[in-house]
Amino acid sequence: MSLNLITEPRLLPSVTKLLELTSNDSVPHDVWVAAARYVLSEARATILAGGSVSQEDLARTVAARATQDIAPWPTKVINATGVILHTNLGRAVLSGAARQAMLDAAAYSDLEVDLQSGTRGSRDTYVERLLVDITGAEAATVTNNCAASLFLALTALGRGREVIVSRGQSVEIGGKFRIPDVCAQSGATLREVGTTNRTYASDYGDAVSEQTALLLKVHRSNFFVSGFVADVDIEEMARIGRERSVPVVNDLGSGCLVDTTRFGLRREPTVQESVAAGVGLTLFSGDKLLGGPQAGVIAGRSDLVERVRRHPLARALRCDKVTLAALYATLRHYARGVQYESIPTLRMLGLTADEIRARAEQWRDALPLAGIAVCPSASTVGGGSLPDAELPSSALVLDPAEYGLTSNALTERLRTGDLPVMARSEQDRVWLDPRTVQPDEEPALLAAINSALRPP
Repeated sequence: MSLNLITEPRLLPSVTKLLELTSNDSVPHDVWVAAARYVLSEARATILAGGSVSQEDLARTVAARATQDIAPWPTKVINATGVILHTNLGRAVLSGAARQAMLDAAAYSDLEVDLQSGTRGSRDTYVERLLVDITGAEAATVTNNCAASLFLALTALGRGREVIVSRGQSVEIGGKFRIPDVCAQSGATLREVGTTNRTYASDYGDAVSEQTALLLKVHRSNFFVSGFVADVDIEEMARIGRERSVPVVNDLGSGCLVDTTRFGLRREPTVQESVAAGVGLTLFSGDKLLGGPQAGVIAGRSDLVERVRRHPLARALRCDKVTLAALYATLRHYARGVQYESIPTLRMLGLTADEIRARAEQWRDALPLAGIAVCPSASTVGGGSLPDAELPSSALVLDPAEYGLTSNALTERLRTGDLPVMARSEQDRVWLDPRTVQPDEEPALLAAINSALRPP
């Protein structure tokens, strides 16, 4: 650390001085100037708060920021954390077909034109056909995420009236996205029934009145409640809705289209089961267990879908062309019956503990270095899906002490390499889970480990 610490704002170097220490022709001059001004502003705030800076650190920070400002983004990373739907890493890995579809759609495409007749078409048409075939719904439409789908459905169907929900499902799903707040913004009035831990069918039935627009069920995608609890299943809610002529909206969240027990996980409610139960609308995500891009799907009765689709807010919340292309390509895997081998999310869920251990041992054998072992581990689903579930796995475990490093220092080296590698730091060691590393990424991963363990 430099001993020439700056503790007064007036002693900070000028922009010109910083540029003399840092700038070069690899970055445009205006970018250097903007980076220097930003760093000096931050340094001034640090000093006024009682801290200090050094001219050397300022120069390094300016260079790093200027370089970052012109670098491509987002940066591809290797996910070796074992979290399959890692929210911070973009959740679902798209299939090769979905990626190619996005590239094709980025050019001119038949997004809203019927090539046979030459007349204007709907951007929903092709995706809707597959969704109807796969889920059994009468109709479907797509928004930019599941939160948007819920907001749109409540606005289009519940505005000015009551929406009944179990008190145990009046939840926050992340980012302070709370059911009561969403309902209030939609113009509907939320009426909570039951208690935090126990809600019965009679609670819904007794609450229905002339002011009731919808019965709402919200799947607890990212937390689990156990113990002295009672809930109403979707079939019973659908029955109540039919008897009282009140539509049921089922916010499933995770968008599961397969039987998760085949992976050794507890059973996750599927979209097909919700539709078959007779609910009015089923809402679900495209980028979670479905394995596609970020999107929100609204599937169900054709009259309700049409009311949602025709609402002015629907245009503001619709998907762009590349998202629709990726979603369509992902759904085609289901339609063709090849989802388990073609969709990376399902493929990763289906890997056995023996298969993963074999890959970890291959990595170890390819790295004849000290301080490397293969140890039992556990992978998680992540992404607000199956929060209590773990999958037996194995990990390549690096002991940073063998190289005079801490686990934090080694994870930083891996994270900041030419191809960033995201790993777990546990028990003063670094863990890399093969489950979430794609097969074509293995050579780059081994190179990154070799590089990170070399002396700086």
